[in-house]
Amino acid sequence: MKRILVPIDFSKEAEYAAKVAASIARKTKSELYLLHMLELPVNLIDPAEISSINTGPQALFYMKQAHEKFDQFIQLPFFKGIKVIESVQFSMAFAGIIEESKNHKIDLIVMGSQGATGLQEMFIGSNTEKVVRRSHVPVLVVKTEMEEFKVKDMVYASDFGDDCKKEFQKVLDFADIFGAKIHFLYVNTIHNFNTTKGITEKMNDFITDFKIKDFTTKIYNDISVENGILNYTEDINADLIALNTHGRSGLARLFSGSVGAELTNHAIKPVITFKV
Repeated sequence: MKRILVPIDFSKEAEYAAKVAASIARKTKSELYLLHMLELPVNLIDPAEISSINTGPQALFYMKQAHEKFDQFIQLPFFKGIKVIESVQFSMAFAGIIEESKNHKIDLIVMGSQGATGLQEMFIGSNTEKVVRRSHVPVLVVKTEMEEFKVKDMVYASDFGDDCKKEFQKVLDFADIFGAKIHFLYVNTIHNFNTTKGITEKMNDFITDFKIKDFTTKIYNDISVENGILNYTEDINADLIALNTHGRSGLARLFSGSVGAELTNHAIKPVITFKV
């Protein structure tokens, strides 16, 4: 891991994420890219300047304000000793984050989130949720402040299919940074019921392809995959939830949903997603 991107809107949630990212950067000797996306109010944009919005007077005013906030933000003590690069860009937040992660060959995105609920979650969703769905690099979502980001116990929830197996080494590499114990979890639901024998064989076949020092396996029955992950994480007091996401969008999202995106909204513990 060499580059970590942290979207910054100067909220307390963004500060929580930056603190976690700084902790990871210190362990991995990575650079931190702090990114602020400016979305100018439509009523302040002169139609004649739309083609050159980056150099318009409104843009310069808001950019100056953003850099002044950055000057204060990077003075936070947890940045000490870490290479920090700040950037202010004009774009829709989630689209700009994805584009910048590709442009700078980012290895990990760390985001703060308040989550989204109800109709907002179904039809709009948070920017964090949108990034989780579309990012091709791992996304770590943080909701609360932590004095020190430690991962002793990590729940890896999966259906243990071949597509997840292809990306699992990334999960393992992240766990190795912290020396974390991995708790493999399969959630069995009434709508997608499988036998204990069948699930056990599938999990064992998955695990034997990798060199894993410390792990457990668990088949957990619950009313939904999301509830099962949240409840089991609470049962063992795990520090982090890890899972793969297929990044569904549009109508597929409304009818079948995405467990990864739902967990970023509802989980209190940090969640890291790996795209398959």
